[in-house]
Amino acid sequence: MPRRVKAVSHDDQLSLVEHLDELRSRIIVCAVVFALALALCFWQNHVLLEIAGGPLPGDHKKLITFGITEPFTTTITVAAYGAIILAMPIVLYQLYAYILPAFSPNERRSVLPILLLFPFLFFAGIAFAYFAVMPAAVKFLLNFNDNQFNIQVRARDYYSFFSSTMLAGALVFQLPLAILAVVRLGIVRIDQLTSNRRYAYLIIAIIAAALPGVDPVSMIIEMVPLLVLFELSILLAKVSERGRRRGAVAEPTAQE
Repeated sequence: MPRRVKAVSHDDQLSLVEHLDELRSRIIVCAVVFALALALCFWQNHVLLEIAGGPLPGDHKKLITFGITEPFTTTITVAAYGAIILAMPIVLYQLYAYILPAFSPNERRSVLPILLLFPFLFFAGIAFAYFAVMPAAVKFLLNFNDNQFNIQVRARDYYSFFSSTMLAGALVFQLPLAILAVVRLGIVRIDQLTSNRRYAYLIIAIIAAALPGVDPVSMIIEMVPLLVLFELSILLAKVSERGRRRGAVAEPTAQE
């Protein structure tokens, strides 16, 4: 049995074996939490399936399946995605607790707010994809040439599309963290971001076109938060840069 995971401070000197033991213990905790979340989601799978089918119109609520095993395997897949979302806060806590001791107290004060943005942006992206992107995409796709086709919605295909859309929404909402990271690492300067906005907007349009939801309406809906997040990223990068400069000036003064 793994030892109880305890917090490690910045000044603790751990051997490689101790680091690996701590990592193993935290992975086991994450696995146990995921297993419990999966059991809960499978127990309440009818609720998850109802939520996932929310964007579908009334005449397509009853999804079709092919094969005797498809209802079970599809339900397990949906339950697994739900378990990932439920377990995400604990998984993120274990990740933060493992990597934060590597930072000094000053570095931790600047990095911790950025890390705490991850779960907020993750769930915000899922909410946006569910309430904004999915209804528009489903409406367009189900009504495209509907007089030429007998449109039937297969459960496995729909839930795969639904899951990829949720994941895409969660990932694109990490744009502020990505920009903050490259700025803090010195890969890109803030003035380069502000002076090349038109290229950034073009890249954002390409990303929006590549995301699930292939119709123009969905593309525009997905572009709006990306543009807002890009501008917010620049603002956060400027604030972070000012804070780091003030900290760099104050540290020699405190040492004196």
